[in-house]
Amino acid sequence: MSQSIEFIYDFGSPNSYLAHKVLPDLAARCGVGLRYSPALLGGVFKATNNQSPITAFAHVRHKLTYQMHEMHRYAKRHRLTFHMNPHFPVMTLALMRGAIFARGKPWESKYIEAVFDAIWVHGQKMDDPGVIRDVLQEHGLPVDEIGAAVQSSGVKHALKDATDAAVERGVFGAPTMFVGDEMFFGKDSLPELEFELQRLSVTA
Repeated sequence: MSQSIEFIYDFGSPNSYLAHKVLPDLAARCGVGLRYSPALLGGVFKATNNQSPITAFAHVRHKLTYQMHEMHRYAKRHRLTFHMNPHFPVMTLALMRGAIFARGKPWESKYIEAVFDAIWVHGQKMDDPGVIRDVLQEHGLPVDEIGAAVQSSGVKHALKDATDAAVERGVFGAPTMFVGDEMFFGKDSLPELEFELQRLSVTA
């Protein structure tokens, strides 16, 4: 596979969850790889002077109501289970450090799937250490190893470095996808991403 999709995400973003559920099939259709790149959304917002939609559009009449409707409509179209987390916004610092530690390990996909589903399917409070531990144990993940890693200076610095690197590439929110140097923001850009991959396959 000469081409691949890089997926920059934060577990706390509902649109990252929705994109995550669709991207594997899209990548398979296009015959390309899919690589997950964690970035802390709060750090991205701070570095780019951006805000979450719930803050940025709090005073725009009907905007947040429509966005919630649109997410559920998207989930229905793609036959996804999606529930807005009752504890939103969920602080994801520990989870994203865990994602950094998981990179390249045989259980990385299991970790990503378990955390996304815990937040956006089962509505769990995934900024509670006890809840996190229970979810990881339920999925057979190395709980103690992950718990120690997220407290280590190496993992903390690695998440900061990954977040800074994403910002330097032009990232201002999540989900963001890259095909080479071409950036696609938001789940609504996935048709354009697929078109780009098809174009590249024709010209290759």
